Formats: sequence, C-alpha cells, structure tokens
Amino acid sequence: MKKFLDENFMINNEFGQMLYHNYAAKMPIFDFHCHLEAKEIYENKNIPSITEAWLGGDHYKWRVMRACGVEEKYITGDASDFEKFEKYAEVIPNLIGNPIYHWTHLELKNFFGIDYPLNKENAKEVFDKCNELLAKDEFRPRGLIEMSNVAAVCTTNDPAEDLSYHKLLAEDESFKVKVLPAYRPDNALYIEKDGFADYIKKLSGSVGFEIKNYSEIKKALVKRMEYFKELGCMASDQAFAFIPYKRASEEELNEIVQKKLSGKEVCSECEEKYKTELTIFLAKEYKKLDWAMEIHVGVIRNNSKVLFEKLGADVGGDSQNDLSYAENLANLLSDFEENDGLPRTVIFPLNPKDHFPIATIGGSFNRANPDNMQNIQLGTAWWHLDHKEGMIEQLKVFSSVGVLAKFIGMLTDSRSFLSYPRHEYFRRILCNFIGELVENGEYPADEEFLGKVVEDICYNNARKYIKIDL
Repeated sequence: MKKFLDENFMINNEFGQMLYHNYAAKMPIFDFHCHLEAKEIYENKNIPSITEAWLGGDHYKWRVMRACGVEEKYITGDASDFEKFEKYAEVIPNLIGNPIYHWTHLELKNFFGIDYPLNKENAKEVFDKCNELLAKDEFRPRGLIEMSNVAAVCTTNDPAEDLSYHKLLAEDESFKVKVLPAYRPDNALYIEKDGFADYIKKLSGSVGFEIKNYSEIKKALVKRMEYFKELGCMASDQAFAFIPYKRASEEELNEIVQKKLSGKEVCSECEEKYKTELTIFLAKEYKKLDWAMEIHVGVIRNNSKVLFEKLGADVGGDSQNDLSYAENLANLLSDFEENDGLPRTVIFPLNPKDHFPIATIGGSFNRANPDNMQNIQLGTAWWHLDHKEGMIEQLKVFSSVGVLAKFIGMLTDSRSFLSYPRHEYFRRILCNFIGELVENGEYPADEEFLGKVVEDICYNNARKYIKIDL
C-alpha cells in the first residue's frame, strides 16, 4: 500500500516516476488561462485568511459543501472565517476520489508544509498555521506566484476594461512574472442578454464613439484589440453554450443590432446569425494579430434560478450541456479558413462526448506552420472534467487521433493564488500516462526523447503556441 501524497503520488510506474522527477517537476508554469485579477497582483496585499484564499470565490468547493448538507451561511453567508473553514474541514474526508481532496492537500503540503489529512479535529491547528504564514510578506500574492515557479499568466479581460493594473505591473521591474491580458469578448457576443444594450454603451465609452449597429461593434472591438496588443495580449477566449452556425449579411446584422439596442427582443435565429458572423470576424482579426483563439463550449449556466437570484452567477450552479454541435464547428472552422482567418485555435469542451468529434474535426484543419505545432487543438480537461479520469480521458483522445507531443498542457482556470498545484497534479497524471505506455511495451523507453516531450507539454509548447516572449 502506498502512503498518501508521497513523492510518487498518482504515478504508479517507474518510468513515469523518472519522467516526473527528472523532467516535469522542474519546469516553470505558464498559466495561459486563469481568472486572477491584475489589481490583486499589483496591490499585493496579504490574503486575510486561508478561508478567504480557499472559500472566498471557489464554486468548486461550494458545490461539495452543499452536497454534504452544509448551510449556506457557512459557504457564502456571514459565518466567521473559522466557522466556514471548520465546515470545509469536516466535509473534506468525504471527498473520496474527488480532485478537490487532492488539490487541498497538495496546496497544504506545497505552500504550508502540512503533510497530513485535513479534518474537523485538526481544523483549528491547520487554520492557525496557514494564517500565520499568510501574514508573512513572502505569502502575499506575488510571493505565492513566485514560489510556484510561474513564468507568466494570462488573465481574462473584457474588451472595455482599461487594463490599468496590467500597465502598472508591466512597469514594475521588481516583479519578474509576466501578467498579460487575454481578450474575452463574451459580453459583445451575447446579444440575447438583457444587459447587452448597457454593455454596448460601456464599450462605446471605452472607444470614444457611439456604437449604433453591427458594423460599429466590429470597429470598436478591433480598436480594443489594438489596445490589448500594446499590453502584450496574445490570446483570446470566447465561451458558448453551443457552437453557432447561421450565416447572414452585414445589412441584416445591422438591423438585428439596431433592434436589440432599441429595446426589442431578437429571435433565436437572429441571435445565432449574429454570433456566427461576429465569431468569423473575430477569428480573422485574431489571425491578423497572430493571437491564439480559445473556445470554451458546452456549459449550462445558472441551473438553479433560486440560487442565481440569491447569489448571482458563478456560484456553483452550472453544469455540463449535451447539445450536438459537431457539424456547426466543422462549418465554422471551414469558414474561418476560407476567409483567410483561421488562427491557432484551442477548443475546450465541457462534455466528454464531444472530445472525439472536436479532436477529429480539428485535425482536418492542421497545416504546415513555422512552429511545427498542432495548431488546432483539443483543449485541456476543463472545469467538470479537470479531475483524474477527465485528464486521462483527454490524454487518451488527444494521443489517439492527434499528436500528444504537440499538446499545450494544463491551465488553472482559477481565481485562487493557491491553485498552482493543479499543474503538478496534471504533470503527475501525464507522466504516469506516458510511463504506462512504456512499461506495457507500447512505446520505447527513450528517456531523452520522452523527457523532452514532457518538458514541452508542461511548458514549452504553450509558450510557443501563445507566442509570448519569456
């Protein structure tokens, strides 16, 4: 029986253990998609407590606490920090096989030197020790990022943001980690939302001219792309419940936008036309800028209307969707290509049923490129899939119908400064996966080549793919 969280945690073969310790463990982290705030990194204030670090905005943890019958006052309510932490500690032993159990203990071990399981009985001891360390200067946000060996992060930013804290960080020579914005135009894409007209007014303010139609939305978005590019942006992200595909003329789209801005509702077909054409337009602009395009797809948001009305969005009320969109995706990528606008594209599905369709559709559009990369990729196991089985399944699909050596690896998709052990978790699973192939005689025991492959997947490929200068 193996000891919990030992040096070979998650790695059950000798070759995989060698790959991890000699190659993966030493590689820096490029977190190319996260939800950290540049303001918090710049201001670099001490995190008030481990409760704030862990439970302040983590809907992953909120969901499992609710699943164990914890009252909302101890999750998002007005209970004290220790009361909330104690409830979380009480829940933790129940999370058998859940990645939150693993992440929690990796974070305790890596940041705080705590190598024993958390439970209700030792909650006060762990709470006090973590808070004592979090009060130190080296445990401020920048210190946590640096001790995790992070080379760069890409935050997620709306086109209308002023990015003032990204500017300040770029000017701050004392902090060596690059904090770059990533362009996320969802608010401009979601024409069906009640707040669309208000958002367009906000976007108008950021570009200095009134936006009255579709043509002017495009003009405004390009102007903001140019601004983001000045601050080092090299990636975009857009999220869809499904992949749209209905073509329309510019004249028709101007009418649709004018109708929405006048306070009228637009039909679902009009919504799909708008999203299709705007996405094709965005892809071409990204290609011009040499940006990578990320597409997240397949979530149903705010399932519980009661929870949404009480707490708002992003509180643990979202789930996998099961819509079918493979043909739409194939058509959309084909139109990108015909329009001379097919950028490097990573597609992150939230439902594993979509792995093979996305991977094989993407493989139809890989072409010769100077970086020798698989330029259309199935993205990292994401959100409800970023657990052990989800990562293994993603690696199986990627390697089965693509080229694993060209995979761009892991990201945190997190708002927490303590989330970087998720990269370690992935790296251990990756090395175990490759090691199993070697141990089973399905691939030669070529340490030099496979060591380089592991280093590339952990760091080098993402850096090359997103094209940032480190």
